[in-house]
Amino acid sequence: MQDDVKKEEQVEEIQDAEILEQESEVESESSKIEALEAKIEELKSANLRTYADFENTKKRLEKEKSQMLEYANEGILKDLLPIIDSLDRALEAANELSGGEKISEGLQLVLENLNKVLGKHGVEMIDCSGEFDPNLHDAIMQAPNPDKQNDEINQVLQKGFKYKQRTLRPAMVSVVKN
Repeated sequence: MQDDVKKEEQVEEIQDAEILEQESEVESESSKIEALEAKIEELKSANLRTYADFENTKKRLEKEKSQMLEYANEGILKDLLPIIDSLDRALEAANELSGGEKISEGLQLVLENLNKVLGKHGVEMIDCSGEFDPNLHDAIMQAPNPDKQNDEINQVLQKGFKYKQRTLRPAMVSVVKN
C-alpha cells in the first residue's frame, strides 16, 4: 500500500509539475503576446507619423507648385521694367522738345497701353507718396525739406513695381531728413 501511495504521490507530483510547466508556458506565451501587441502599437504609431509626414510634405509641395505657377511670369515682367523706364525718359525728352507734342502723345499712349497690359497681369506701380516703407522703397539719399516730415518720401528717382504680393523692384527714393 505504501507503494500505491508513493505512486499516487509521484503521479500527483508529475501532474503538479506538468501544471506548473503549462502555467509557465501560458505565462511565457502571454508575455510574448503582450510584447507582440506592444510592438504592433509601436509600428502603428510609427506608421501614423510617417503618413502624417507624407501628407504634410505633399501639401507643402502642392503649395510650392501653385506659388511657382502663380509667379512664373515674374522674370519676364522684371525684364520689362527697364523698357518702361526708357519710355518714361523718352516722354520727358519729347516734352522738352519744341514741336514734340505728337511724339509725346504717341509715347504717352504706348506707356499707358503697356501699363494696362501689366496691370491686367497683376503688376502695379508702388505708391511713393507719404511714409518711407523699407519693404517697398529703397532710400538712396537723404535730403532736408522743411515742407515735409522726417522719413517722408521727398523725391522718386526710379519707379518701383509690385507683382501681386511680391515686390518686383523697390522704388528708389530720396527721404526727408531734417
